[in-house]
Amino acid sequence: MKAIIDGMIVLPDSIVGGHILLYEDGKILDIVPRKGFRLGHCTELIDANGGFVVPGFINEHIHGCAGADVMDETPEALQTLQQALPATGVTAFVATTMTYDRPRLERALERIRAARGKGSGARILGAHLEGPFISPAYKGAQADTHIVRPDFSWLRPYADTICIITLAPEEIVHKTFLKECHDAGILVSLGHSAATYEDVQDAMAKSGVYHVTHLYNAMTPFHHRQPGLVGAALLDRRAHCELICDNLHVHPAAQQLAWRMKGRDGLIIVTDSLRACLQGDGPSELGGQQVLVQNGEARLVDGTLAGSVATMNESLLHFMVNTGASLPDTIALATVNPAKDLGVYDRLGSLEKGKEADIVILDSDDFHVKQTVIHGDLVYNEETK
Repeated sequence: MKAIIDGMIVLPDSIVGGHILLYEDGKILDIVPRKGFRLGHCTELIDANGGFVVPGFINEHIHGCAGADVMDETPEALQTLQQALPATGVTAFVATTMTYDRPRLERALERIRAARGKGSGARILGAHLEGPFISPAYKGAQADTHIVRPDFSWLRPYADTICIITLAPEEIVHKTFLKECHDAGILVSLGHSAATYEDVQDAMAKSGVYHVTHLYNAMTPFHHRQPGLVGAALLDRRAHCELICDNLHVHPAAQQLAWRMKGRDGLIIVTDSLRACLQGDGPSELGGQQVLVQNGEARLVDGTLAGSVATMNESLLHFMVNTGASLPDTIALATVNPAKDLGVYDRLGSLEKGKEADIVILDSDDFHVKQTVIHGDLVYNEETK
C-alpha cells in the first residue's frame, strides 16, 4: 500500500486537510484521517509538504510539446508527449491532429490507435480531429490547402479512435453527419467557423451536449446584432467550451465573462499547445508552417497566433487568478469536466475510491508540479528530474 501524506487533498467540491490518500495496484484505496493511521503499513510514502493533491489533468486539445507533434510521421512523437506531459500535471490527453490530406491524417489516426492504452507516462485517450472540416474564413493557423466539407466516410474506419471532431457547422452538407457522429460516440465540437448564431442553433437543435473549440478564437466574434458562435456558445447550456488560458489567446476579462456565463459545468481548460511548448523561444513548426516563438508567443510569419506554449498547470493558475474561481472549481475544469464529456469519469477525473491512481502534487504558491503519479507509479519528481 502506498500513501501521500501532508497534503491538501482537492476533491470535486471541497479541500481536505489532515488526511492521507492511500492507493495500491494502480487504484485509489481510500482517503483517511492522518490521526491514528500507522504509516508502517505503507510500502511507499510521498510527502506533499503542504502542497495541493489533485487528480491528474486531462488535456483534450494538444498538438504537441517538447519538440514533438501528433502529426509527426513517427511513433516516437507520441511517446515523447507521453513522457513530457507529466511534468505539467497532465496524466491523460487526446492527441490532436491538424488539417492535412486524407492519407496523412489516416496515418496519424493509425498511430494514435496503436499507441492508445500503451506506453509509459501520460495516457492517450484517443484522437481529436481538428480539421479538415473547417471554414477557410476562420482557419486560424491551419493551412487551407486540404480543407474539405464534412464527410463521415473519413471518420467511419476510425470511430473507435476519434473522441472529438472540430468542425464548422455551416459547412455541413449531409444532414445525417451529426447523427452519424453521435451514433459513433464522437463528440462534435464547433470551431474554426464562420457560423452565425442561427447556423449554430439550426445545426445543434437536436443535439445533447456539444463542444466549442477554443472559445473566442477562430470563430465569428460577438456583436450585438450578430451574436455569432460566441453568443451561441455563451448562452446555450448544452455547449461545453474549451478555453485557452495563457492570457494571450483570451484576455483575462473574457475568461471572467466565460466563467460567469458558463459556470463550472460549461468550461474545459485546454492548452492547444504545439511542439514548441517546453522548448523556450525560437523557430518552430505547426502543420507544415513556420512558427516563431518570442516572449512566450507562438506566431506564424504573418503574425497569426499559432497555438500556445502554455502548460496546463500554468493555465489553471491564470484562470483561478483571473476569475476568482475556487480551487476545486478550477481543478474540475481540467479533470472532472473533460472526464465526464469523454466518458471516462468512472475511472479518471477525481480522487475517489476505486478510480485510477492518477495524482498530481502542486506547489500551493505557484502551481508548479512537484510530483506526478500515474496508475500508482511515480513518473515525475521535480527533485530527481
